[in-house]
Amino acid sequence: MAMERTPLELAIRYTFKDKGLLQQALTHPSYPNEHPEAAGVSNQRLEFLGDACIGLVVGRNLYERYPDVDEGPLTEARSRLVRRETLARAARRVDLGAHLIMGAGEEARGGRDRDSNLADAFEALVGAVLLDRGYPSARGVVLRVLRPELRELEPGATAKDPKSQLQELAHSMGLASPEYETVKAEGPPHQPLYTVEVRIAGEALGQGQGLRKVEAERRAAQQAVERLVGG
Repeated sequence: MAMERTPLELAIRYTFKDKGLLQQALTHPSYPNEHPEAAGVSNQRLEFLGDACIGLVVGRNLYERYPDVDEGPLTEARSRLVRRETLARAARRVDLGAHLIMGAGEEARGGRDRDSNLADAFEALVGAVLLDRGYPSARGVVLRVLRPELRELEPGATAKDPKSQLQELAHSMGLASPEYETVKAEGPPHQPLYTVEVRIAGEALGQGQGLRKVEAERRAAQQAVERLVGG
């Protein structure tokens, strides 16, 4: 008798043998925080595993598709594909947010459509598939869900990370290297919102916010690039 498939399984074209892994992958840390009886079942450990798996799948795909491209552009292309914004966009295509299990407080704050939650859940989902049926199945899910991004990508022609852009721009203008400082961290301890400022030779040129410091740094760098280019 065939196992019943959930809407999410239909969307990613994968059926779990162990539905418990699927449930864990969808459980945001805010849920056990509000429901102590569910302690230890959040998706954070699966997120760790899935993050590594996605990096491997994407890296191998780029390596095989572009045999004449050097390490630098390949690394840049992989970074662009596995960054939070990209994974969140892919997660929205399969309506992952609608299936998340989260605390009432997080949901009230728009948690179902937050980039960080969607990207983390996608990573956790891949980690769950890896444990459920192994690497070939996890690889298939990653390549299917990220297919539009993989098709659009051209290593060597991709936009540089804002931090790399700022570093190169500062060097070309004879300026000191950018320095990043976290000027504020607010919100709940398990999910703080960081504010980062970027300075060159002591002058503040940009400020950004993000749920991870690297996100805030990128946004600060983008603001600084626009300021320097615009004069």
